[in-house]
Amino acid sequence: MKPLLVLARCIPKRFYSVQAAPKVKGSVVPRVQLPPEDLEITKLSSGLMIASLENYCPVSSIGLFIKAGSRYETSSNLGTSHLLRLASSLSTKGASSFKIVTGIDSVAANLSVTATRENMVYSVECLRDYIDTVLEYLINVTTAPEFRLWEVSELTTRLKVDKEIAFHIPQTCVLENLHAAAYRNALANSLYCPDFMIGKITSEQLHQYVQNNFTSARMALVGLGVSHDDLKQVGEQFLNIRSGAGMAGEKAKYRGGEIREQHDNDLVHAVVVAEGAAMGGAEVNAFSVLQNILGAGPLIKRGSRITSKLVQEIAKATSLPFDVTAFNVNYSDSGLFGIYTISPASATREVIKTALNQVKAVSEGGVTEEEVKRAKQQLKAAFFMAVESSEGLLNEIGSQVLTSGTYTSPASVVEQIESVTTADVVNVAKKFISGKKSMTARGNLSNTPFADEL
Repeated sequence: MKPLLVLARCIPKRFYSVQAAPKVKGSVVPRVQLPPEDLEITKLSSGLMIASLENYCPVSSIGLFIKAGSRYETSSNLGTSHLLRLASSLSTKGASSFKIVTGIDSVAANLSVTATRENMVYSVECLRDYIDTVLEYLINVTTAPEFRLWEVSELTTRLKVDKEIAFHIPQTCVLENLHAAAYRNALANSLYCPDFMIGKITSEQLHQYVQNNFTSARMALVGLGVSHDDLKQVGEQFLNIRSGAGMAGEKAKYRGGEIREQHDNDLVHAVVVAEGAAMGGAEVNAFSVLQNILGAGPLIKRGSRITSKLVQEIAKATSLPFDVTAFNVNYSDSGLFGIYTISPASATREVIKTALNQVKAVSEGGVTEEEVKRAKQQLKAAFFMAVESSEGLLNEIGSQVLTSGTYTSPASVVEQIESVTTADVVNVAKKFISGKKSMTARGNLSNTPFADEL
């Protein structure tokens, strides 16, 4: 069986019942042998990318990936992508808000909107029998929004609550500040609407943002459990909406910087990074292997991290509780790599410096072939676990197809990981040590070093 088909077998809980076939006493239910199919990718004349994998699953997953993340916002419309995430159920030219919500619910389907700094993803999940019905709502939401003034106004309260919930989590605050400190533009834009823009984003601004970014050449329509020809037909008939590449957006400019938030909380969250690798770059896998050598976090809940070099060394330096992981994120034109620490205020300086010294030791050759081999095994396991669900596989295919127009198969990913050498790991560790640092910290910072002291 093809690797992709094995990875796409996971079915969400709400659809478990469809797997149970009626059984008649004494009868044998014949098995239908279906030929396996490979992932198909087609680029339409409009620039729209179509990708599909027919996995014969009774549940179909379809996602429309759009280059419309927060990095494409300008100073005059900051927060627009956040508001759009909440506006997926508003009335469109073809369906009222009530019709969209009840129509999706009546066929036990899901319609969700997620976003990164680069992309917005409108995804639906339904039984195969209802693909046409659900696609109608997906197309309406993405190609024919109305943004009625009163409906947009009513979203203000939801916007406030959504942001308050997100920023109640310290990690959210720290990572948003990290991007603001690390970049001068584009990737510096927050995933969340800034306070001074809440209630000020107008219907006209939403229309303008959609007009500029929701173009065929900035989209990828991806499906699991659907016919490629059917998906192409949908793309040709309904998603050939606007020509042109839309807003190109600025190339991210890494600058290095520091943002500190003083609070009375004794638990300090701190991140220290340098510029890492962009998606598809030559060093991206080496940085990922280094992350697993240092410690990428447990693969299972409350799991052991005995192989983490960061945990091993810091445990020798302090008896106080702490948590430390290697931080690694990749974007289309840049990336960030470093360490994320959580520790009591009294131990913060020691924890951060010990962690950085451990990365420095790797950059000086303090890593063994056995550690590299183990880290590569962990990285491969993490990759396969990420794409073993339909949601994970859909996001992996969609993000790759939208960015590069191609898809790297699991077999090729494994080959690329295996090709990473110990010298490659040492070189990227050197790049981090010598690179210009960015730092953010939040909590009682009385014992937290500044970036220029590291």
